[in-house]
Amino acid sequence: MSLDWLPATAFTYIILFARIAAMLMLMPALGEQTIPVRMRLSFALAFTLVLFPLLGEVIPAIPLDLAGMVGLLFHELAVGLIIGAIVRITVMATQVAGTIVAFQTGLSGALAADPTQMGQQGAVFSSFLSFLGITLIFATDLHHMALAAIYDSYMVFSPTDPLMFEDAMQLAVRTVSGAFMVGVQMSAPFIVFGLVFNLGAGILARLMPQLQVYFILMPANIILGLLLFAILLVMMMGWYITAFESHLAMWRG
Repeated sequence: MSLDWLPATAFTYIILFARIAAMLMLMPALGEQTIPVRMRLSFALAFTLVLFPLLGEVIPAIPLDLAGMVGLLFHELAVGLIIGAIVRITVMATQVAGTIVAFQTGLSGALAADPTQMGQQGAVFSSFLSFLGITLIFATDLHHMALAAIYDSYMVFSPTDPLMFEDAMQLAVRTVSGAFMVGVQMSAPFIVFGLVFNLGAGILARLMPQLQVYFILMPANIILGLLLFAILLVMMMGWYITAFESHLAMWRG
């Protein structure tokens, strides 16, 4: 029995694994640092095995020289890292919204570990919104759409096409601006609340100079901000999930 097909099969699997693992490493919800590394690696290997029969014909034949093999491997790694990083940028919306909410409610000094930022500290509202966003991605089955986007990325970026770094940079800039816009839209009621509250506090301070406005209104600012946050939380996360879904749909063509 001939075993000539083994090198070609192993090469195809490794090339597929390079892009899929790079995307899964950076994909929101599926590539979080809170998930053990072995579990993420095992899932990437298993998912590559699932896609192997579907995408085996997309991968070109084994190059004749080592330079061609290494070039194709780095090409797939670069595509996976570019797509994964651009999708990861979308979670910045929750950080922007949480930072604005924390600033307007007077809790910008309250810090907590952010699960989407490799354990780095951020405003407590940012950490809460980021963790809630990950939970909603799984609850609404959007992680299935993320896996489908990984498969469809081979239809958009073929392994034989040259890398388009200029287009990737322009897309990254648009994604950053879009994430910032979504974050501001999520926190827009708190911006209005902060303007009205601070304006009223300034007028009260001018009318009653002997009144210690800061010590009286600071607790009221926190309480009203928390109540407004509880009322608008569903709307804010609905806006975020819609934006995340539309961004994934872009990679699905």
